Amino acid sequence: MVGDLSYANQYRTTGGKGAPCFSCAFPDAPIRETYQPRWDGWGRFMEPLISRIPMMVIEGNHEIEPQVSGITFKSYETRFAVPSEESGSKSKFYYSFDAGGIHFIMLGAYVDYNATGAQYAWLKKDLVKVDRSVTPWLVAAWHPPWYNSYASHYQEFECMRQEMEALLYQYNVDIVFSGHVHAYERMNRVFNYTLDPCGPVYITVGDGGNIEKVDVDHADDPEKCPSASDNTPEYGGVCHLNFTSGPAKGKFCWNKQPEWSAFRESSFGHGILEVVNSTYALWTWHRNQDIYKEDSRGDQIYIVRQPELCSKALKPPSVTTTNSLPTLSVNYCHSLVSFLTYLLCYKCYNHV
Repeated sequence: MVGDLSYANQYRTTGGKGAPCFSCAFPDAPIRETYQPRWDGWGRFMEPLISRIPMMVIEGNHEIEPQVSGITFKSYETRFAVPSEESGSKSKFYYSFDAGGIHFIMLGAYVDYNATGAQYAWLKKDLVKVDRSVTPWLVAAWHPPWYNSYASHYQEFECMRQEMEALLYQYNVDIVFSGHVHAYERMNRVFNYTLDPCGPVYITVGDGGNIEKVDVDHADDPEKCPSASDNTPEYGGVCHLNFTSGPAKGKFCWNKQPEWSAFRESSFGHGILEVVNSTYALWTWHRNQDIYKEDSRGDQIYIVRQPELCSKALKPPSVTTTNSLPTLSVNYCHSLVSFLTYLLCYKCYNHV
């Protein structure tokens, strides 16, 4: 999984290893400013990979490309096909699909995400239809992260979190991938800024490599906490808040790495999600600078589903707006997931 990839080639460091992949490219296609020859150039640049790896996409801020008469996302909508209709969506900006024991939900952060809107209504219907006996893993993705301890884009999409987080928690989403921040960060399971064993594991992989360089400052670094007027999103308004509980209670930023931030590093790289069975998935993040090191791992963790612990009555918990199990016997696809803005790969095996 690689986010925010533009003209770079390090994402191919593990591309030749393993079987052919199914790929899924989401946030953020490489170009903005509506200059079509650059889109063409990026397509040719990507052709050696995506000619043999199917790719799916979700929009990021660089795809907005505002034009006269309020036209936006013209290149994105024209150049990419996604299974919107097949997943019951009437928009290319949000849709879902199944791959290798995983149900993927792709959400749009730059279109209406309010609880009264069409995207939210579609999301709820899609979540209701998920059959966890067929796709035990539920993975969501959108471009800007909700949980982010870097100064860049800090609390930028707090409004979206306040609208949608409770619904995703209610239906036991396992993992959330985002980009936007040009660095790597993996969260502990969290809900509403509180450690929660039933919350998703949020992972930011906006570290694909691009001209804007890597993000290095953390909001908890001395004198690096953004002001409440910073990081205004391109869409959705501002909902910045001070924390209402925990060590940072009453403050806009922590004074140390937040407890929900498990690992972070300012390096370009990519990750691989390997779904072993209905209980275990192995997440591995690779640094680009380790390209020539055999079996190098920048970060690695088993993500464990605990449906018995986390089964909930389908009533959403409130979200603040002011501030080991045995391996189950299974016989389904063993999936390797790799994102190229994001790139998702999978191949099938039998497991017992």
